Amino acid sequence: MAHLGLVVLAVWLFFFLALNSLVQDSPTMDEQNHLARGAAFVHTADPRLSLEHPPLVNSLSGLPLLLLPDLVYPFDHPSWTEMQPPDIYWYNFADQFVWRVNQDVTRMIFLGRLPMVFLTLGLALVGFHFARLFWGRPSAYLAFVLLLFEPNVLGNGRLITTDLGGTLFMTLALLLVWRMWTAPGWNWRRWLAAGVGLGLAFGSKLSMLAFVPILLVLAFLPIFEEGTQSCTEEAQRGTERWRRFLQLVSAGALSVGVVWAIFGFEWGAFRFPSEVLAGLNRFSGPMPTFWAGLDQIVNVSRGGRAAFLLGETSLEGFWLFFPVAFLVKTPLVLLFGLVGVIVWGWKRPSSRPKLLYLLIPALLYFGVSVVSGINIGYRHLLPIVPLIIVAVSGLPTFLGSKLPRTERKWRGGDTGHSRVIALVLAGGILLPTLLIHPHYLSYFNLAAGGSANGASILADSSNDWGQDLLRLQAWMAENDVETINLGWFGIADPAYYGLVYEPLPGFPRAEFLSLWDNPPFDPQAPGPGLYAISASSLWESHRVEKHVYTWFRQREADVRIGSIYVYVIE
Repeated sequence: MAHLGLVVLAVWLFFFLALNSLVQDSPTMDEQNHLARGAAFVHTADPRLSLEHPPLVNSLSGLPLLLLPDLVYPFDHPSWTEMQPPDIYWYNFADQFVWRVNQDVTRMIFLGRLPMVFLTLGLALVGFHFARLFWGRPSAYLAFVLLLFEPNVLGNGRLITTDLGGTLFMTLALLLVWRMWTAPGWNWRRWLAAGVGLGLAFGSKLSMLAFVPILLVLAFLPIFEEGTQSCTEEAQRGTERWRRFLQLVSAGALSVGVVWAIFGFEWGAFRFPSEVLAGLNRFSGPMPTFWAGLDQIVNVSRGGRAAFLLGETSLEGFWLFFPVAFLVKTPLVLLFGLVGVIVWGWKRPSSRPKLLYLLIPALLYFGVSVVSGINIGYRHLLPIVPLIIVAVSGLPTFLGSKLPRTERKWRGGDTGHSRVIALVLAGGILLPTLLIHPHYLSYFNLAAGGSANGASILADSSNDWGQDLLRLQAWMAENDVETINLGWFGIADPAYYGLVYEPLPGFPRAEFLSLWDNPPFDPQAPGPGLYAISASSLWESHRVEKHVYTWFRQREADVRIGSIYVYVIE
């Protein structure tokens, strides 16, 4: 009962932190696109906007918008009827839907974010079952708490994107595949569950397809024999490996059908964007939007995007982007806990197969991210976070098991020692989360200098994604500031929220983007006034040459409003 009471308190605290922070966050850079495609798919069952993101998670955000019967859908706009311009038509449709033809942005964003909060709770429940299966019920409660309050999970788990949803369903799929592979023989129920789980993962985010080769590697590793009825002879071990391979391939085939169902059984002409596959566009087939999106993601990954790291910008990306991002944004307690798991968990032969099943996918997916040309945020590493947390939740068991058997109570460990370790882990997550509230996207661990030092390390969704416009509005009202010079980084329209401002260079709205080559102030000696500059604009994260805001970067801001820096020049 004590554990149940703690779980209830944790859930209530989670909902308070999530809801209290999400209502203060202005719409972030990608949210309008995800919300618009989800709402359009729910309204029409047409996935034409779901080119780079399958519609499963977006549809969950779009469903609550049915509670707003007066919403207007711009289905007569060329971005829908003709998908023009072809490279960014979903951006144009989203801009029309959120900011032009409707005037209820606050309620639309709130309703769209609400399902993501419940998906985050679902991720914690999946982590609970994963840890209980591997280490026992006490570790399961620990994994549940760590997943609820990990600041990067909480930060992305309140936003209308596919990152948290993809993480949830991929973690669920990995759990179901483990259960399928460790069952004696061919368990059809577990096979069916694994196939559906994989389909949900692939139907939530295209990057989850990177786990296909990872799972193929796992199928041939000798880590599943424990608990099965197979013999130890090498020939029969080989038979078991081929059984796992066939189970995975057949479950993968089933998952394709699940993905097709998620796309509403779409059938039509293919529309591959790459020249290599363009010849296939004269044919028709199932879910052409899915295949076109996969082709486009591959092309983008090869070409890369502008990436910001440690004060520098590269148009090709950085090999060190994700290693640095992982080290500076992952809570220190998880980093040290991971080292502890590798050191002490490996000493227990019974734990090695389970640790390999958790850490090999995390390591391989991390490697895939490193070689990818898309270096735009820590959120792309989210799928490895639950795997690390489930592994770390076993640490109390590993350390407690070193004591004499007569003193062990925590599934092979000592209650007192194990509880202390569990409290340290839980406190190491909860304390920084409470301290950073409500600025979760701006979280950096203490070794990186905390959020105050984050702007010079990472930009975009790792720090400044346009989430603090409402907080700037509140600050201006509290301080009787009527007008401000604004270097805005974000998709939200400041005029919609009643801000009176003079635009400075920013991104990506046109009135800010057009000023980089001709800023309305002297970069060497800015004139008197109030200057509010988003962190990503301040560090000119999308520009290789950085000379517009150099003067501001060389002095400390007078006020910091989350990711917005305010300078008072007299």
